[in-house]
Amino acid sequence: MKESIEKVVWITGASSGIGEALTYAYNDKKYKVIISARREEALEKVKIKCTHPENVYVLPLDITLFDEMPEKTTEAITAFDRIDILINNAGVSQRSLITETDFNVYKKLMDVNYLGTVALTKALLPYFITQKNGHFATVSSLMGKFSSPYRSGYCGVKHALHGFFDALRMEHEKDRISVTLICPGFIQTDVAKNALTGNGSKQNTEDEATKNGLPVAVFANRMMKAISRKKYEAYIGRKEIIAIYVKRFFPKLLHRIVLKSNVR
Repeated sequence: MKESIEKVVWITGASSGIGEALTYAYNDKKYKVIISARREEALEKVKIKCTHPENVYVLPLDITLFDEMPEKTTEAITAFDRIDILINNAGVSQRSLITETDFNVYKKLMDVNYLGTVALTKALLPYFITQKNGHFATVSSLMGKFSSPYRSGYCGVKHALHGFFDALRMEHEKDRISVTLICPGFIQTDVAKNALTGNGSKQNTEDEATKNGLPVAVFANRMMKAISRKKYEAYIGRKEIIAIYVKRFFPKLLHRIVLKSNVR
């Protein structure tokens, strides 16, 4: 994949998991990389591990502090004098039945996975419009295309991302702004361990599907290729991505399959 070494990518949720793997992958390609997450110390550790740490700028950011997004965006643009790609990766999952889930858990899922992403995107959008170029790449999930027990709130916010970013693509194609939605399947990260339970606490346990999922470095490279090709959507995982097509043509069959698997 040949890309300009002058390109700048901003990655949220970069302190671990997919965001961390993307940081290493883009840094290896000699991109300038801005990395954001709440934990500055964790971001500094990621920077130190990079092949070219001089090309990495640490920008701590809490995606739920919506009013701070314009200021953070200004700092990001100033870091390397431009931004070409924003990767909206910050997020948290959920593992709890609807009847056992506090409403505040749904609110947190919405704030982190949807409203924070929208706030940051809107803050950067005027810059992309003026630049007449830019790319929003947003990490959704296969759960943004179909649903599953124990993930009602998570599925809801991921579905919402598709509605927002499909509209953004249509409205700003004229401004040469690209939008890519990435839908991971099971990836070897701590997403299950960090998932919120019904009372808002972390699940703190791994699940077999995630443990046996696609290695995160492999996922990151496939995601980079999807972004470079400016795909509208990309489904990345193992055999679970077949569910996208089963849902489209045989929704009742997928309903039965998901209930039978009942992966918590």
